[in-house]
Amino acid sequence: MKLATWNVNSLAVRLPQLLAWLAANPVDAIALQETKLTDDKFPAAEIEAAGYRAQWFGQRTYNGVALLTKACVGDAADVVRNIPGFDDEQARVIAATVGGVRVIDTYFPNGQAPGSDKFAYKMRWIEALRDWVKAELAAHPQLVLLGDFNIAPEDRDVYDPVAWAGQIHCTDEERAHFRELLGVGLVDAFRLFEQPPKSWTWWDYRNLAFRKNQGLRIDHVLVSEALRPRVTACTIDKAPRKAERPSDHAPVIVELAV
Repeated sequence: MKLATWNVNSLAVRLPQLLAWLAANPVDAIALQETKLTDDKFPAAEIEAAGYRAQWFGQRTYNGVALLTKACVGDAADVVRNIPGFDDEQARVIAATVGGVRVIDTYFPNGQAPGSDKFAYKMRWIEALRDWVKAELAAHPQLVLLGDFNIAPEDRDVYDPVAWAGQIHCTDEERAHFRELLGVGLVDAFRLFEQPPKSWTWWDYRNLAFRKNQGLRIDHVLVSEALRPRVTACTIDKAPRKAERPSDHAPVIVELAV
C-alpha cells in the first residue's frame, strides 16, 4: 500500500501536474493541501476519470484539503472534516479510513511569526489536533497523520539552521509540539530509514532556492506504533518541483507492507 502527501499550492493551477504524477506514480491514496478551491469548484470529474475517488474540504483562495483514493481501493469511510470540537473557519483537516488505515490529512497553520496572533492560533490548533489524534489512535491503532506541518522538526531539516534559528517553522515551541505529537504514539516514517543529507520537501520560489537546494523538510508522514512494522520505505519525490509553474512543495511517499 502506497500513501502520499503533497501540498499542491492551488489545485486549479496544478491539476495537470497532479494527474500526470498519479499516472506515473499510482499510489493507493494521496493527501493534498492548499487546494484553494471552494467545494463546488473541486475537479471531481477529472480525478474520477484518472481512476481516483475524492473527498474534499475546500475554501476560497486559501487552505483546502482533499483525500484521493484509487478506485480499486474502495471508498474512503468515516470521513471527518476539521478537528472535532475545535472552532475553526479554516479548511485544514480531512480524515477517513482507507484500506483499513485511518488517514488524517492536515495543513498546519503557517504561524506567520513568533509572538503574532497567527502564531498563537497555530499553537492552539496543534494542541487541539494532538488531543484529537490521541483519541483517534485509541479507536484506530493503524493510523497515518500526514500533510504540510509547517514545522522543520530538527536542525538537519533546515538548509541553514543558524539563519533559521528562532524563525517560523523552526521555533522551539513548534518543535516541542512536533515532539508531543510523536509522544501520543506516532513515529516519523521518513526517519525510520537512512536518508540522503539535505533532504527537503519545500523550497522558496525566490532567490533560486530550488536550484541551490536551499529548502526545509516541513511535509511529513507520521505513522502509529502499530503501523510502524509495516513501513517499508518513505521517500521525497523532487521531480515535480522541476516542472514549469510547480508547487513549492514536493510529494512525500510512504510504502506499507500489506
